[in-house]
Amino acid sequence: MPSSLRNLHVVPNEPASKHSTAGVVEKIKIQGLHKTYLTKTGRTVALQNVDLTIGGDEFIALVGPSGCGKSTLLRLISALIKPSKGKLFMDGKPIVGPSHDVGIVFQQAVLLPWRNVLDNVLLPAEILGIDMKKARERAHQLLELVGLKGFEMRGPHELSGGMQQRAAICRALIHNPSVLLMDEPFAALDALTREELGFELLRIWAVEKKTIIFVTHNISEAILLSDRVVAMSPRPGRISEIVEVDLPRPRTIDMEFTQQFKSYSDRVRAVIGH
Repeated sequence: MPSSLRNLHVVPNEPASKHSTAGVVEKIKIQGLHKTYLTKTGRTVALQNVDLTIGGDEFIALVGPSGCGKSTLLRLISALIKPSKGKLFMDGKPIVGPSHDVGIVFQQAVLLPWRNVLDNVLLPAEILGIDMKKARERAHQLLELVGLKGFEMRGPHELSGGMQQRAAICRALIHNPSVLLMDEPFAALDALTREELGFELLRIWAVEKKTIIFVTHNISEAILLSDRVVAMSPRPGRISEIVEVDLPRPRTIDMEFTQQFKSYSDRVRAVIGH
């Protein structure tokens, strides 16, 4: 285990928690967002009248029942799909197409099996035409940051699931985007590895200073990691409540056993019906 993960209870040098967008630079703004899919059986309304403002360097968690549109919302922000109605802005400008300023981490690491770890991380840099000398230097820095120094030449099949997800996070960060979208990135991992990577993510967030939008079904994970938990209703997905997480940073696993943490959890569960 990398030395950075041996003490999971301490995440040093994190930014102070931001519990409101007041006074915070606006990074993403969503107004009146709707998304409807056409299916063989008719129309499916995935999202309905979603309004949300996210500050720069803020950590937002999206939670809700399956099918409530959490992943759809990420795809809309990344411009992988288009809204049926409504507006999305990043840095005050309309989101009209995929941006180099956005990185995405999926539930599965989806590393290319014929490329070693370093070359997998460098793939977006190659596609985007980034200076490869600089990209290689950044790749080595990122791999060291996540505890994968020494594994650069290994194939994906030689890594554990958690190590593969660390490599996938490096790949999403290689072009230094200001926004990181994470679609249930730890869902396929065992509970201990999931916990380790959650704290590892907070450490990366502290160093890299990104706006993170993190989709999860795990309410405790959402509360422990984020500045705000956005609780969504069953389909059609709407924002039912936004819970500001007033827990000090650095976060510790012991916080899960406090009455304050339980009150947050009860509020979110009541909203999403778990």
